[in-house]
Amino acid sequence: MRFITAGESHGKALTVILEGFPKGVKIVDSAINSELEKRMLGPGRGKRMQIEKDKVEILSGLRNKITLGSPIAMMVKNNDAKINPQGKDSLVEKNVARPAHADLAGSLKYGEKDINNILERASARETAARVCVGAVCKQFLGLFKTEVASYIRQIGDYKSNKAAKNISSILAKTRRSQMKVIDKKDEREMIQRINQARQNKDSLGGVIEVWVEAVPPGLGSFMHFDRKLDAKIAGYLMSIPAVKGVEIGAGFDYAKKKGSESHDAIYYAKDKGYYHKTNNSGGIEAGISNGEPIVVRIAMKPIATLEKPLDSVDLKTKKKKKASVIRSDTAAVAACSVVAESMCAIAITEGYLDKFGSDSLGQISSNYKTYMRSIKK
Repeated sequence: MRFITAGESHGKALTVILEGFPKGVKIVDSAINSELEKRMLGPGRGKRMQIEKDKVEILSGLRNKITLGSPIAMMVKNNDAKINPQGKDSLVEKNVARPAHADLAGSLKYGEKDINNILERASARETAARVCVGAVCKQFLGLFKTEVASYIRQIGDYKSNKAAKNISSILAKTRRSQMKVIDKKDEREMIQRINQARQNKDSLGGVIEVWVEAVPPGLGSFMHFDRKLDAKIAGYLMSIPAVKGVEIGAGFDYAKKKGSESHDAIYYAKDKGYYHKTNNSGGIEAGISNGEPIVVRIAMKPIATLEKPLDSVDLKTKKKKKASVIRSDTAAVAACSVVAESMCAIAITEGYLDKFGSDSLGQISSNYKTYMRSIKK
């Protein structure tokens, strides 16, 4: 399975083509739109999200809501469209790069002076197309009772001491939370810090934890480095704009402990087969899922666009200037969590299709049932 997105932040639309998705899966656009709506919400979002009303339009690959096995094309139109692909547009040329953005590196790579031609594609707006793919994959995974959920562990320097125990608790506690946190006290503190950052014309990042439950053991491979499930998940998550760190399970805490304190002992029970009482490995060992929940954390850096801009340089004159001030968010950690769920759902779906086949849902289901029976013996 693979997908490719197209579109600019202020282009006519964002589009995505998903190829290699199996035949026979029921996909409803309301579930995709629900994920798109979640991506638009959360304290700290900017004025752009007040303009857009993200809705998916499925253009191909389905008939009567059932996938055909052919490429699935989806589109999300931009209300705030300014780019005209066939003529002059209203975008004012920008020549001063913003630190920590794609502006400078992208301009050097492509020999560009007008950073509009860099930032329009580098914008996190592109992730709306990825959320469409993730929402399709979530509907596939749901057929095997595999669920994906996330919550926020940290905003700026404020870190919650509350950790999730399972996905049902995450879903129950974050359903009515603006910040997607599992503790109301934490939510108040985090929102306060975001509001303070907005007043100071600054921005904040944070830490997100993603869970995937009911993943069968055996997805991924240790045979080749590029087939390791943890490597794929880490790569997909690092591809999200502003994500600068990924850890799985105990992650960096492994470095603080002895092996006897950190590795997950193995047990067996006739009713559930092999299992672990701890999950420091985060559900993945040697690049393969082991049947325990997959637990991943990502670190999102503060938004790169600041209303109180840092020093920069005019790419045309080479003179010192303050960075460009462009409409942006104060914090988008809650939105990033939705994108992170999507990227994990995509990676896990690819693991299913590699393991159980990819032509049709019927074949995949049959292979899955046979395999699950076999590993219990």
